[in-house]
Amino acid sequence: MLDYNRRPSFADRVNETIDVTLTAENAARTPRDYLGGSRLGHACERALQFEFTATPKDEGQEFSGQLLRIFAIGHALEDLAVAWLRGAGFELYTRKGNRPDGGQFGFSVAGGRIRGHVDGIIAAGPEGLELAIPALWECKTMNAKNWRACVKEGVTQSKPVYAAQIAVYQAYMEATVPGISAAPALFTAINKDTAEMHHELVPFDADLAQRMSDRGVRILQATDAGELLPRVAANRDFFECRFCSWAERCWGMPT
Repeated sequence: MLDYNRRPSFADRVNETIDVTLTAENAARTPRDYLGGSRLGHACERALQFEFTATPKDEGQEFSGQLLRIFAIGHALEDLAVAWLRGAGFELYTRKGNRPDGGQFGFSVAGGRIRGHVDGIIAAGPEGLELAIPALWECKTMNAKNWRACVKEGVTQSKPVYAAQIAVYQAYMEATVPGISAAPALFTAINKDTAEMHHELVPFDADLAQRMSDRGVRILQATDAGELLPRVAANRDFFECRFCSWAERCWGMPT
């Protein structure tokens, strides 16, 4: 049973100080004014509209300090994965010119209203792996449960949002990195609990990329027309709705 009368410990007070700073920094960031290519595979198009228009989230749904720390740890692990792959002989580019001050590789379409930034591009790999190049590299960190599902089922089945991101990135990056859609992408998943790593090759899914591109255009057109796209479900108890940051707003609307 929680003791609500317990005085905050020294650790509690330090963490609160850290989290106040993190949440303030996050709140001060300029909201993104484009539809992220990494998000097009999200189950609900209406939620993507809310995200695209920076619609305020429901009360209590803003990112907590702990969640922001989780995000930061994920980014740090991705940086380690880059170093490990390079050390193993992968010629992996994460920024233009592979310089810390170089811009990220990415794409911008629909007048800049749909954009994406890739984790990396592989220009060469160690002997014996027979990698087709140039290849897109995408890296995600996961808890042990999700990581095991990804290993067992593959990213396409276990994480369809990531699979959609990979397909979209392969398609749109073809203009600036010719051949990247012909080569299977290398997907890396890191188990945050155990540091285990999973790598798999993901062939380009042109149909999925086209569906996601069409979806992006549909979201932009509906938003411009002041129309709300349908909810992903007919019942508020649907899994996606229960964890949506705009559930109260959405289900408070007539349709």
